[in-house]
Amino acid sequence: MSRYWSAVVHGLTPYVPGEQPKLANLVKLNTNENPYAPSPKVLDALRAEAAETLRLYPDPNSDRLREGIAAYHGVTADQVFVGNGSDEVLAHVFLALLKHERPILFPDITYSFYPVYCGLYEIAHRTVPLTDGFEIRVDDYLAPNGGVIFPNPNAPTGRLLALAEIERLLAGNRDSVVVIDEAYIDFGGESAVGLVARHPQLLVVRTLSKSHALAGLRVGYAIGQAHLIEALVRVKDSFNSYPLDRFAQAGALASMQDHAYFESICAKVVATRTRLVSEMEGMGFEVLPSAANFIFARHPVHDGAELAARLRERSIIVRHFRNPARIAPFLRITVGTDEQCDALLAALKALC
Repeated sequence: MSRYWSAVVHGLTPYVPGEQPKLANLVKLNTNENPYAPSPKVLDALRAEAAETLRLYPDPNSDRLREGIAAYHGVTADQVFVGNGSDEVLAHVFLALLKHERPILFPDITYSFYPVYCGLYEIAHRTVPLTDGFEIRVDDYLAPNGGVIFPNPNAPTGRLLALAEIERLLAGNRDSVVVIDEAYIDFGGESAVGLVARHPQLLVVRTLSKSHALAGLRVGYAIGQAHLIEALVRVKDSFNSYPLDRFAQAGALASMQDHAYFESICAKVVATRTRLVSEMEGMGFEVLPSAANFIFARHPVHDGAELAARLRERSIIVRHFRNPARIAPFLRITVGTDEQCDALLAALKALC
């Protein structure tokens, strides 16, 4: 009955999220979720919100949360925008800041939601090939464009672009918005937020889903100078004035304020990642340098799709991408607990 669809729907190729399988005794290493629980202070904050005040709308501006994020990053509240996960924040970014006559630029291997947003909002774009080592080369982005966006670390490769290179990118793109998507930055990189004060075209997008272990709460945010934030607010208030409910606002604020717990779980993930990489390289895998909570690896003999299927038979789920062809040999593997990674390593030793 697609004759009832709006015309734009026919041309959409929707984003496909990582599988959420319902399997017993599953070792789930496919969607980059944090293997550790959120801060206990988050759970306390959520319990406190389960009150009669749920009959009232939440704060449409999320003022307390924005102030907490601003304090955490050393910026002002008018430089902070919050949304229902970083995917919603990014959707508003594409419409508010990246829809221009010139095409926007992003890597050919990157977060696959970017071309989906371009299709939804009819935004011209051009993909820029990564190097043979799967790195972003800044010189390739120093050309007229309608904006630049990429994750740092990049996904699904996990490779990090140094802050000095981001500054060079900003220096060469003063007339268009540069969006740095920092979903994974807390696992091994330096945030670009410190550059916001000097660069009016820079927007940094972040999420609490990964390093803060709040994927189920759906909170993302952006930091930029006030004129960029105003554009996002105008789009948000033309779409949904209440994107964050009372639980999301309270839980996110509690998580941002428990910095010691946040640092402890990030450190655990990084330590496990180091051991996982060493063990897999010892088995002959090529593992790209990762600053994220996942690794991107391929075996010199075994096909990526075949390995993913055989791991699944052992109730271990990892992510395999068939396209583009040059990453088809790779597996993207979330860094889980030590126990989960031990199960993965044992299975790989049996298979390889």
